[in-house]
Amino acid sequence: MTAQQILVIDEGTTSTRAMLFGVDGKLHGSQQEALRQYYPEPGLVEHDAKEIWDKTLLCCQKMVEQAGGADKIAAIAITNQRETVVAWDKRTGEPLGRAIVWQDRRTAAECDRLKAQGLEPMIQAKTGLLLDPYFSGSKIGWMLKNWPDVPGAGDNLAFGTIESYLIYRLTGGQHVTDASNASRTMLMALDGQDWDDELLALFDIPKTALPEIVDCAGDLGSTAAAIFGSPIPICGSAGDQQAATIGQGCLEVGQTKATFGTGAFILTNSGDTPPRSENRLLSTVLYQHDGKRTYALEGSVFVAGSLMQWLRDDLGLLKFAGESEELARSVDDSGGVYLVPALSGIGAPYWRADATATISGLSFSSKKAHIARAALESMAYQCHDLKTAFSADGVDWNRLRIDGGMVANDWMVQDLADILNISVERPGFFETTALGAAMLAAVGCGIYRSLEEASVMISGLDVHRPDIDRYTRAQRLAGWKEAIATVLNN
Repeated sequence: MTAQQILVIDEGTTSTRAMLFGVDGKLHGSQQEALRQYYPEPGLVEHDAKEIWDKTLLCCQKMVEQAGGADKIAAIAITNQRETVVAWDKRTGEPLGRAIVWQDRRTAAECDRLKAQGLEPMIQAKTGLLLDPYFSGSKIGWMLKNWPDVPGAGDNLAFGTIESYLIYRLTGGQHVTDASNASRTMLMALDGQDWDDELLALFDIPKTALPEIVDCAGDLGSTAAAIFGSPIPICGSAGDQQAATIGQGCLEVGQTKATFGTGAFILTNSGDTPPRSENRLLSTVLYQHDGKRTYALEGSVFVAGSLMQWLRDDLGLLKFAGESEELARSVDDSGGVYLVPALSGIGAPYWRADATATISGLSFSSKKAHIARAALESMAYQCHDLKTAFSADGVDWNRLRIDGGMVANDWMVQDLADILNISVERPGFFETTALGAAMLAAVGCGIYRSLEEASVMISGLDVHRPDIDRYTRAQRLAGWKEAIATVLNN
């Protein structure tokens, strides 16, 4: 094969990027465009799907040009913000309204109504998910009931998560979704190959409007010739957290990664059997290849990097996000300040859509450095809560691999090791989500025979080990326990 470059589309919550990888895992180029966030009402979060398409296409065109043309690219891979959903018209590919983002809470009342009917155990048994507005199914049901243009499209109506929408636009009409993204909709049984009729009926969703569920690596279609000058095969697709798990090399049962992006997401490879959580964790498809699935156990934290963005943009406590490390180092401790970052509810293992954020322990001696440090400390505390839940489900972590934008903060990385009391491993190359997608495409187009073989694309690790005493750790965790209890009891 003469084409030895892989074009990765990394479509996130706050930006979209196109990245050019070599088959050795080296990054050859990157183009990024910011995405506007829409907050029409408290708890509602939307994106302009047309903006996502236009900016993604622009980024891709620049990378194809840098590569030397479409014939120099072996395959395209897509990784995406997961539960965000789009409705569009199959005739034009144009969206029928804004995309409803994974953070959106507008279906909280509907989810509570279904819980009151005793339906959550059935949904969890089938999908591995809990009844929460986070997932796509209730969002799709809401669109059908509240946006007239959506049911008005009739037989031309299409739904999909972001990767599905992008594939449709790139190929000129291929309506597919990979199994990892499908597993986040609450509409597919973990052990089922197609959409589940009982779950579709629960939200009154027509099956004809949904994409075909396909592998994460393989032939997912080819781009329309007019877009890049000649067709490029699409050979890899996975939700961002699954892609990061692959990019961190967590290919054996028990290996665990945490990604600190807009939110924080921890996944443990569970092998070929869907895990069943008794502690309100999620079961999800990690990836599917040749029709065979590998699963993961997942804990989801809704607010991580978005907390630092909020402190910077809305409260003005930070000049830039990276200043948080400097401020955290400027004080000996948080001065008794605790920040519970429930800015869009609180995720695993509590799952309280109605929870609101708190800053406690303030006094006249509290400075902005204490609040910034408390914000960073909340990352380790939330992870500790998840580690406790994973352990109760029989999956304890003996080390944790981390990635995402926040892990450039050395202070936070060390604090994770200190509070979790395990080694924390950070890769030399932080963009493991895009790398994992590139690995999938490299397998899908035949450059490598397996993900294990493709793991030669992964770089080395920087290891942080715990370095605080047992008493300090216990004292800090006791303060967090009180702070989180206050939020949950409100």
